[in-house]
Amino acid sequence: MEDHVFLTCDHPLNLPTISTNEPLSLEALSYLRSLIINPSTPAPTISSVIETLTRSLQLSRDPLAIHHTLKLLTDMALRRPHLSGVVFDSVCSHSLLSTDSTRVAAESLDALASIAEGNRVLAPGIEELDDRLFASLCFSPSRSVRPWLLRNAERFGVQPHLLFTLFLGFTKDPYPYVRKVALDGLVGLSKNGVIEDPDMIEGCYFRAVELLNDMEDCVRSAAVRTVCAWGLMLVACKSEAKAYWSDEVFVKLCSTVRDMSMEVRVEAFCALGKIEMVSEEILLQTLSKKVIVTKKGNKSLGQCSDEQLETSGSSVAGAFMHGLEDEFHEVRKAACHSLRTLTILSAKFAGEALNLLMDVLNDDSILVRLQAFETMHRMATFDCLTVQETHMHMFLGTLVDNDTLIRSSARKILKLAKLQKLKLFRLTIDALLENLEKHPQDEADVLSVLFHIGRNHGKFVIHIIEEVFPQMEPMSNGKLGFDSVRVAALLVLAISAPLSHERDCNIPPTIFSYAVTYMGRISQALSDVMNQNSLLEYLSQCSRSSGPYAIEFNFKVGEPCLPNANVPTYTSNEIIGSIAMPLPQKTGGTSEILSPTINKPREAGTSLVEYQLEVHDEVTKSMNVILAKVKDIWPLVLSGFTNEVLRTLRSCREELATFTSDSHASAGVFSFTKQYIQIVKLLTKAWVNFLSSTHFPCGMGELDLVLGKLDWRLRDLKSAFIRLSEEEELHILELILVTCMLRLSKVEICCHLGTLRKLSSMMSRVEYLLRDGSVEPSGFIIEVGKLSSKFVSSSLNEASFNPLLIRRVLESFSLKQLVLCGRLKHMKAELDIPDNEYENPLWFVAGLPVGIPCHITLHNISAESRLWLKMTVNEDNESTQFVLLDLNQFGGCDDVRIFMFTAPFYKTPKAFSFTIRVCICMECLSEVEDVSSVKRWGPRHELTYLCREKDVYLSMVK
Repeated sequence: MEDHVFLTCDHPLNLPTISTNEPLSLEALSYLRSLIINPSTPAPTISSVIETLTRSLQLSRDPLAIHHTLKLLTDMALRRPHLSGVVFDSVCSHSLLSTDSTRVAAESLDALASIAEGNRVLAPGIEELDDRLFASLCFSPSRSVRPWLLRNAERFGVQPHLLFTLFLGFTKDPYPYVRKVALDGLVGLSKNGVIEDPDMIEGCYFRAVELLNDMEDCVRSAAVRTVCAWGLMLVACKSEAKAYWSDEVFVKLCSTVRDMSMEVRVEAFCALGKIEMVSEEILLQTLSKKVIVTKKGNKSLGQCSDEQLETSGSSVAGAFMHGLEDEFHEVRKAACHSLRTLTILSAKFAGEALNLLMDVLNDDSILVRLQAFETMHRMATFDCLTVQETHMHMFLGTLVDNDTLIRSSARKILKLAKLQKLKLFRLTIDALLENLEKHPQDEADVLSVLFHIGRNHGKFVIHIIEEVFPQMEPMSNGKLGFDSVRVAALLVLAISAPLSHERDCNIPPTIFSYAVTYMGRISQALSDVMNQNSLLEYLSQCSRSSGPYAIEFNFKVGEPCLPNANVPTYTSNEIIGSIAMPLPQKTGGTSEILSPTINKPREAGTSLVEYQLEVHDEVTKSMNVILAKVKDIWPLVLSGFTNEVLRTLRSCREELATFTSDSHASAGVFSFTKQYIQIVKLLTKAWVNFLSSTHFPCGMGELDLVLGKLDWRLRDLKSAFIRLSEEEELHILELILVTCMLRLSKVEICCHLGTLRKLSSMMSRVEYLLRDGSVEPSGFIIEVGKLSSKFVSSSLNEASFNPLLIRRVLESFSLKQLVLCGRLKHMKAELDIPDNEYENPLWFVAGLPVGIPCHITLHNISAESRLWLKMTVNEDNESTQFVLLDLNQFGGCDDVRIFMFTAPFYKTPKAFSFTIRVCICMECLSEVEDVSSVKRWGPRHELTYLCREKDVYLSMVK
């Protein structure tokens, strides 16, 4: 028993007997690992494992076995931190640190460092290790251990000055990878700032300069980083000759921009971008391949001596021209990036560099083009960007580029641009309008740019508005003279002028009234400048002013300082007015607005916003009157007078048809009321089945059809309208619960499981709405809650679905009055397939994908919604394909989002022609996940349809 250790565990196992007189075998080590990683292993067993592993370290001479043993001890310390001190002492106490095997000693150091990193209390133990041990290991003959030790030196707490000596010495190592790691170590050491002696810094710098000519690419690349890092330290410590040394470092780095290695050239340009002080003549020399000699006494080319002039000049000459013309896009991108810092050092250099950057805008690589835009944006931020007329056509051409990021980057620069001539300003405005016309999804960003550029060029804006204002006057039908997108853009440009603080800013006040009708689009675009309440207040103040505007605005806070502004406050999404809001009509010299539903002129002294709110409230009141009539028919339903009920509902629909709304704010109320009447009609047909037999109940098949229609109508009502109040949502949920109870009472038992899941989900939402007690539940909801609890507690059998019990619950239901608060918005979509008819089909090749071009318009749909394009050939699921619409890729705002999308259809059949039915659906994430059919790709929840199906005609290529 003295020669063996028996490891025990709480559960019966065939445990191996581990000898204490022999090194551990790999099988034994594997078994010990299973004990270590098992959290249930008893503490006595863990202690035995540590003792066994420690003894194995002393006995074993096999490097592989020692490696695995150290790994197990490290895992033990990391998985059981309370034992890390014991493990640390075990590894530190044995003789491995003085072994003849360098690799084993290095692995022991690695284990100690890993344990100390897991438990910072043990960090002093690492720092107490003898630095001589580390140095002796570094000088070992093993060429694989040396770079590892140098790369991990900071983990072992070695003194910085010793590290400096080691790193500097190993830059002369015969193995290139060791030299590279040593140089990287010097770069890391420079960041600590512990080396302050100027002679040491200068010696390290010049050693790195020597290695710029090393034979190996990786060494030269590391040398560039080292020259930059220690060169900057040298500049900082040479306070009396800072300019000279800064030029010296810059010139040395320029000498590597034509290196044969692409990686070295990239590092060279990255390093050049870190130099913060360079003589203007040297900077200008980098843009010209011809050596320019400019003498200042006995110095030339940035204080170089005469004998150094020729060498330095040739090193610097055309450096950035070579970089921006390099064959590798990584080098061109790095060259553009380095110009971000250097262009702000000299206005003359910035102007010359801009000529090169404009050429880069035509680069083949989009990454290079984006970097060029970023550099120009930084130049504009530091007021170093002076765009000439020769540049404008090339720059403005990027506004209609096919890439979204390119267009966005160009607009970002225009927000800061300062244009000196009216001609350039006109070109810019026309280009932005063209951008808006060709890429309507960019609307929000384009409007934002117009606002910023107008605020920076107030005088130019006044000239533009004076020319287009006659076209902006409303016509006899109250509509603007040209398309609403262009009008919105010019309105944003006009309302920005007063904020430019120009003295003669004579923008007609009616412009600001027109802008209110585009509140949704404008407030979305200007969200980075002001919130919607501030915008309303600003427009209201300006619309009442008749002369120059003395208006102050705090753009950082977003709160205006406007005197005597008394405008209602709205929530962040309550947008008054929209694209289709009627504009003022001039009648007999006075301005009045006629509502399509309430033919009452605006009274004198009533603001445009107040009048629109009044009209909207009148529409909501009219809808509530119709809904009251719908509620009054429920006693007739209970009495079985179905024909009279359907006749009354038809009358309500006809009355609703007499209303028309050009107001986007009222459109949601109209749509909601129309769908609600249809739902009550379906509920009436379903309820007939639960009356006495004398009322001729419908058959089971017809009932299934009615309940199916009722389900998706209620799902649309719940999901396709936003900003429902708690009372409105609770009313819809109660109707959904009624539908579930109708299904449970009549449909076969196999359908109960899905219905119960839906019933449970809806009851959870009802309980959430009732949590604070502000809304009282109806008697029907209370009874359903009790019955739902019984379903949960009982098994699914015939007894669980007692028809009499469910009928008693249904009899407690009574249709309540639904009162609309009037803030509803309808989520809907418009889908069009351009140039596709039966006589003009799209062409396809059987078996290959075909692209379906879709022109899509979305209303009131946020970017977080999960929208799908559903494409179906036959009714079976096998031929149905879904394509996800990621709205974040298309820009625009939540109110209106217009974009083109080419949908790939992969399941083209072997037929001469076929038709695809396409529609846009939204996934109802609040619904229970559909587990009946597992799809590899497609919606996981029920869908609500946002538009009608569109037929797409296709014909095979012959």
